[in-house]
Amino acid sequence: MQLPPRRTIEIGLDSFATAFRKESTDFAVDASASLRDLVTRIAHAEAVGLDHFGIGEHHRRDFLDSAPPVILAAAAAKTSRIRLTSAVTVLSAADPVRVFQQFATLDLLSQGRAEMVVGRGSFIESFPLFGLQLKDYDSLFTEKLDLLLKIRAHEHVTWSGRHRPALTGQGVYPRPLQNPLPVWIGVGGTPESFVRAGTLGLPLMVAIIGGETRRFRPLVDLYREAGAAAGHAPAQLKVGVHALGYVAATTEQAAEEFFPGYAHAFTEVGKERGWPPVTRAHFNSLIGRHGALLVGGPDEIAQKILEHSAALGGISRLSFQMDVAALPHAKLMQAITLLGERVAPLVRATA
Repeated sequence: MQLPPRRTIEIGLDSFATAFRKESTDFAVDASASLRDLVTRIAHAEAVGLDHFGIGEHHRRDFLDSAPPVILAAAAAKTSRIRLTSAVTVLSAADPVRVFQQFATLDLLSQGRAEMVVGRGSFIESFPLFGLQLKDYDSLFTEKLDLLLKIRAHEHVTWSGRHRPALTGQGVYPRPLQNPLPVWIGVGGTPESFVRAGTLGLPLMVAIIGGETRRFRPLVDLYREAGAAAGHAPAQLKVGVHALGYVAATTEQAAEEFFPGYAHAFTEVGKERGWPPVTRAHFNSLIGRHGALLVGGPDEIAQKILEHSAALGGISRLSFQMDVAALPHAKLMQAITLLGERVAPLVRATA
């Protein structure tokens, strides 16, 4: 198997637009302030030289990201260089025509800076919300991805499937500035998802939120092998990593500030999924050399990014998810500054 050519690692951020402000007893006021702060952080990420910013998609009270293209459009008006992406678009529960139209519009507004990462999502609220059956989890995504890629490739589309009315040559507008509009596949840990992305020759965004990053190497190899077998050039088979992380002046400070909110968030999700409560010992193992969490001081995090890239055979993009720990806006702004002014230059100088 031929590995991709050596390239600079793009550094950026993802956010789930967590509704974490507690200054008001009115949830709507807190939500409004949180979203405005989020747009400020996106503009700040550009100002300190970061490469991209992604917005997730959820349909539950503790996140404000049910309409990612709207948030990204607000950010487009405040920025001029940073790439704006979803992280991820839950394609299984969406209409590919509308998804394409929204991101094509974002691409025009941002003068060619839009991207999308599409996936099936890690929560299931969108299925009953939009009248879908969870038993169709995989077939919905497979079919809708096929339609999305056809719309991306052709202005007029003829297509039929099980889960959506057929298209019989209708035009889909507007068309984006970029041709093609970048589409990444977001994956968790199923081998079939890695093979599918490789076969299609689409860039891969791997969510690594626990365990050891190096354990994903066999799956990444599957992706590259499937891509090569399908005739795609190594340079086309880009690998990105979505990781939970936080940067402070020292590793000790970063761990102390990040742990309480992280432990609360994952303990609450664990109640839904049957996971044990988060312990400090488990957290400490995850912020260690091989652990998936990127929590530490600038020098340590830059080195860990490079080591994790090497462990996966080379990555093209690293996206930090910092707001899972419900840290205040000022702390996140400081972390973004360190990420852009200290971590990213160290990675770019060495990668």
